[in-house]
Amino acid sequence: MTERVVLAYSGGLDTSVAIPYLAEKMDAEVIAVAIDVGQGGEDLDVIRQRALDCGAIESEVIDAREEFAAEYCIPALRANALYMDRYPLVSALSRPLIVKHLVEAARRHGGTVVSHGCTGKGNDQVRFEVGFGALAPDLKVVAPARDFAWSREKAIAYGEERNLPIDVTRKSPYSLDANLWGKAIETGFLEDIWNAPIEDLYSYTADPSAPRDPDELIVVFESGVPVAIDGETVTPLQAIEAMNRRAGAQGIGRLDMVEDRLVGIKSREVYEVPGAIALIAAHQELENVTVERDLARFKRGVDQRWSELVYDGLWFSPLKRALDTFIADAQRHVSGEIRLNLHGGRAVVTGRRSAASLYDYGLATYDEGDQFDQSLARGFVELWGLPSRQAAVRDSRLA
Repeated sequence: MTERVVLAYSGGLDTSVAIPYLAEKMDAEVIAVAIDVGQGGEDLDVIRQRALDCGAIESEVIDAREEFAAEYCIPALRANALYMDRYPLVSALSRPLIVKHLVEAARRHGGTVVSHGCTGKGNDQVRFEVGFGALAPDLKVVAPARDFAWSREKAIAYGEERNLPIDVTRKSPYSLDANLWGKAIETGFLEDIWNAPIEDLYSYTADPSAPRDPDELIVVFESGVPVAIDGETVTPLQAIEAMNRRAGAQGIGRLDMVEDRLVGIKSREVYEVPGAIALIAAHQELENVTVERDLARFKRGVDQRWSELVYDGLWFSPLKRALDTFIADAQRHVSGEIRLNLHGGRAVVTGRRSAASLYDYGLATYDEGDQFDQSLARGFVELWGLPSRQAAVRDSRLA
């Protein structure tokens, strides 16, 4: 029986060359699936036609921007997801969505194999293949760049030999991955971690040091989800796009970090994540106002673990699902307004307002009208410190 390969197709050199290569190597029919997660670039209809011209028997393009925003970016926002306390999971968030659509395409087209363009050194091979195993363990997986020792040089030569409709000689000095939540940049001169990033790297953000007026805005949240900006109702997609524009114009969201990859190596990554950084800053501050202390303390650990699971390709794992349930419950009262000042590469919270606020002016103030009964504090302090005092007495006695 002829194999049917469903390929995650980007329209670039590697996945374009993979179409005829897989067809020849495996005697297979190839179905190309391109998914719009807000990465920009070429028109998807152009990409669809290119796949057909490269030999795909079917080619699909799927606009998944609304789905990506609502079902992947918003859960990351509610989890304040920052891998290594800095990185808002740009690539890691899009991979499970791509996996889901590839599996659905395989079912529609009678696919027996799914394929991706990842190498053996990166995180994405894990994210794709663990996802496939969770959603469709019956499907086989092929990764040409990894499984067939497929180098860029081989891909260029192969494409030139077959006159594929793509500029196979153009080579960017960087490896780029972009979506609605941000952009990741690596390789090239960045692999020397002493080299500073240059301005030409950036397209999502303006130079943060350039003089400009600050931008002040108000974000309204309901249960941890942004629903309005400056009084205008927005969908999750509209909220992220608006914050990308406004925070990006102020140079917010540039990250340069050495990151712990899942495969065990450290890699240097440069990110542009303007909307993600600004929205997470606003969301974290609203949680500070509306989430009870012990729940907030525990959630910080859950947020970190959630981020690690998603980074490590375990979006469909039982633990991730369980943590989603906890986070959803913890967001019940995270509703209100946050005023943000965007300027000079920073998103600074300058105001908070919520009907669910746990901040009580009467308890917090030191001025007249203070309702805090300070006479209770002495006994509280005595009891709170009792275990430590008893241990100190014991240690002194045994010294």
